[in-house]
Amino acid sequence: MDQPCTRADLRTCLRDLAWVNRKLFGYRPVLTWLQSLNLGQFPHIIRILDVGCGYGDTLRRIGLWAENRGIAVQLTGLDLNPDTTAIASETSVAGSRIHWITGDVFAYAPPQPPHLILSSLFTHHLADDQIVRFLQWMENTAVTGWFINDLSRNIVPYRLFSLFSRVMRLHPFVQHDGPVSIARAFVPADWERYCAAAGLPTGKAVIQGFTPGRLCVSRRKRK
Repeated sequence: MDQPCTRADLRTCLRDLAWVNRKLFGYRPVLTWLQSLNLGQFPHIIRILDVGCGYGDTLRRIGLWAENRGIAVQLTGLDLNPDTTAIASETSVAGSRIHWITGDVFAYAPPQPPHLILSSLFTHHLADDQIVRFLQWMENTAVTGWFINDLSRNIVPYRLFSLFSRVMRLHPFVQHDGPVSIARAFVPADWERYCAAAGLPTGKAVIQGFTPGRLCVSRRKRK
């Protein structure tokens, strides 16, 4: 999926990945983190930016979560691929207030800094130096904190996803890219190294695993 493909193929791949996220609790890590922030106590609208927003399913899920709790949020999805942001927009319900932007995160200068920056299944697509740069960018840009929701590099989820994707007849791209992504993913020592290279304060980034097969990194700065 990192290679050029038709919008129709991309739409099907992103739809299948969103289905996998629902079935395998892929939204749970970020929703758990958001819950821990007690956002209902904030006296202002919470600006949330999702980098590498893909299908937009994470932001739509966050929007529903916030609505159910009476939390005012301003949601923005950023993705490098214009086909991806077009698909995210057309897949959202009529009247959706999520703002979709096409652009390079390192060139993106929001008119107001987001309170929270999120990414899901994004960082394993980056080279090591880009991951360090991304951590620095989030640290310098987010007012309140940031959260990375990505994969754990482990042979068990690698084999299980290979079988699961074939049995469920997911798009061939997903069947191929899922195991590749897990193989390119992370162990805690990787994130410890990246955070140190990014100059983050020692012990301020939290590295936490979630079942099944997620390894997440978060940082809470301040309200």
